[in-house]
Amino acid sequence: MSGPERPPPGEGPGALIGAALMAAGRPVQVRELAGVLGIPEDAALRQVQAFAEHLDAANLGFTVEAVAGGYRLVVPATLSSQLAPLLAPPPLPALSSAALEVLAVIAYRQPVTRAEIEAMRGGSAGTVVTLQERELVKVVGRSEAVGGPLLYGTTERFLLEFGLRSVDDLPPLENANFSHLLRG
Repeated sequence: MSGPERPPPGEGPGALIGAALMAAGRPVQVRELAGVLGIPEDAALRQVQAFAEHLDAANLGFTVEAVAGGYRLVVPATLSSQLAPLLAPPPLPALSSAALEVLAVIAYRQPVTRAEIEAMRGGSAGTVVTLQERELVKVVGRSEAVGGPLLYGTTERFLLEFGLRSVDDLPPLENANFSHLLRG
């Protein structure tokens, strides 16, 4: 007996999932994968999990990460530093303590106005501009307060950079040391 038949290289659900995750360049939702595979979402989720287990067992230097409501292929953090010379552009400088504080306020209290951020911090929220430039926060609307101040919230990029599936995955506030969470 030759064992179970395997699809030819580049065919089968695992190959299609891997190709989809690599080609998309963004987190791919289970419903999207179900559509590509032509199967129900629960079956697609099992296929993604099986694919992730296969990658981990094969030790190929990349893995599947659940993030921002979908799945993507990533290089494990243990290998990232060794790949730094190959990656461009160089990582942005680390966020300042003030920027991390403002980002934390926005992440936990969104949607929030600049005045509310300043009141919670007890200081300026000038780093909002830097956070917008880095695409970690965005304007999500206007408050009904007098003057209609802008409301800020986090972006999908924020979820990606912090390795979160959603803002519900933020660590509890009582352990709020955020400086180590932002990836290079």
